[in-house]
Amino acid sequence: MRVKRFAAAVALPVAAMMLIAGCGGSSSDSSGGSSDPNAAISIQGTQPENPLVPANTNEEGGSIPLDVMFTGLVSYDTDTSDLKMEIAESITTTDAQHYDIKLKDGYTFHDGTPVDAKSFVDAWNWAAYAPNAALNASFFEQVKGYQDVNPTPPAGSTDAPAPTAKTMSGLTVVSPTEIKVELVAPYSPFKQKLGYHVFAPLPQSFYADPVAFGRNPVGNGPFKFVAWNDNTDIKITRWDDYKGEKPQVKDVTIKLYQSSEAAYADLVSGNLDFQQLLPPSALAGEKYQSDLMDRTLDKDAPRLTTVSLPMYDQRFANADLRKAISMSINREQIAKVIFNDTYVPSTSFSSPAITGYEADTCGEACTYDPAKAKDLLAKAGGFSGPLTLTYNSDGGHKDWSEAVCNSIKSSIGIDCVATPTPTFSVLRQSINAKQMSGLFRSAWSYDFPNLENGLSPLYSTTGSANDSKYSNPEFDAALLKAAAISDPAESNKAFIEAEKMLAADLPAIPLWSVTQKAGYSERLSNAKLSYTLELDLTQVRVNS
Repeated sequence: MRVKRFAAAVALPVAAMMLIAGCGGSSSDSSGGSSDPNAAISIQGTQPENPLVPANTNEEGGSIPLDVMFTGLVSYDTDTSDLKMEIAESITTTDAQHYDIKLKDGYTFHDGTPVDAKSFVDAWNWAAYAPNAALNASFFEQVKGYQDVNPTPPAGSTDAPAPTAKTMSGLTVVSPTEIKVELVAPYSPFKQKLGYHVFAPLPQSFYADPVAFGRNPVGNGPFKFVAWNDNTDIKITRWDDYKGEKPQVKDVTIKLYQSSEAAYADLVSGNLDFQQLLPPSALAGEKYQSDLMDRTLDKDAPRLTTVSLPMYDQRFANADLRKAISMSINREQIAKVIFNDTYVPSTSFSSPAITGYEADTCGEACTYDPAKAKDLLAKAGGFSGPLTLTYNSDGGHKDWSEAVCNSIKSSIGIDCVATPTPTFSVLRQSINAKQMSGLFRSAWSYDFPNLENGLSPLYSTTGSANDSKYSNPEFDAALLKAAAISDPAESNKAFIEAEKMLAADLPAIPLWSVTQKAGYSERLSNAKLSYTLELDLTQVRVNS
């Protein structure tokens, strides 16, 4: 637990009491500097794809506000990524299939209603129920009864039958402070998985109008919602009745930028306090060092950048074509020129920051070999271009997207065109609507620190973020087999074996992993990147 000191605690005990309640005064950070607990800060964000509902948000624009407005059963330690109990008092199991969850008493939502077992179970059932079309529904597929609320379409069909139930039989509210969960089979990552915001509780007010709720959400976390101005900002403020660790800043404005470069200009000029990922233009020639001095953060990111292929487009049906495209990309050169060697060329489908990672699972398919790529393209019968690579303009992806296209063009002669969409939100809507007609930018930040999370959501047939719409029953079975193994080390080995199967199919092309480089203003101290690579708003302070 973080140690707090108060600058005026000895001379003015009343002021100290006010400070504890978040009502005024100043405090000291760990380095002895004084800070203002009622200060306001601004951080970079992007327009969320959807209304702010945990079960229907799987992109960073919405995740940034959701992750501090809602507190779930567990979280991940900012420094170690270890699991921390939050609303959960304990989570126990003897067989990785039956879990007993006991809750701490006394937590409430921002509207004063209780956070209890029912508020979790009702939220989970709503998220899983197919007619609600929540993007993250498949995160509950291990729970017994999921198939009754979200049936899988019959083989050869895309139309699922109607649900036969509205709630999952594997969830039982034992008491206001106890939940029993039965899974369809042993699933060892379940406890870690519970830290993702899709498992957050919801107040009863949500169910009257989920869309309206998403525009004015009521959470239970350390910050509460104030306002959302489309494409301009989202405002949140500290909730002083929060029972968990209280933030040391009060008001936070999440500025919704159209470009990463614009956010960086604001950071350098003092009009923005935090940028989560510095743009390539700042990394080139290490420009950020002269701009920001020592006000940067580095963290090996549990994140992987890929370009995905629409497997529903018959032009990409040939595996040799997909492999040719992958082998035509000079990852090392792009990482050096565009990212100043802060990005590492990928040789696998997982992030090196995740325990159990193994290099080279992508094998030959992720090596740069123009001659072999040309042979594979010829074997595939060529490609009728142009080939597009679609990216979002508000995230600093223009330079590398153009570089990837240039590499493809120069290596194998396919006319590749880097094609922008205005925002990440628009890109995600097109992807989810299966409207992509070429390569498209895709990246994955792990929702929880387990290899399974970088594989099942992206590449299993029913995965919530299966953007390519890839389906391989043998791969699905291998994932289930790995997840059923209780021993973490043996489970990781099995996930790696499943991962190697992706190299033959290449539904996505791994590009690079990231050492995340963030920047912050002169006003901030104790700035840290959370497990999800967001600014830890419970620990950051503003110098006074």
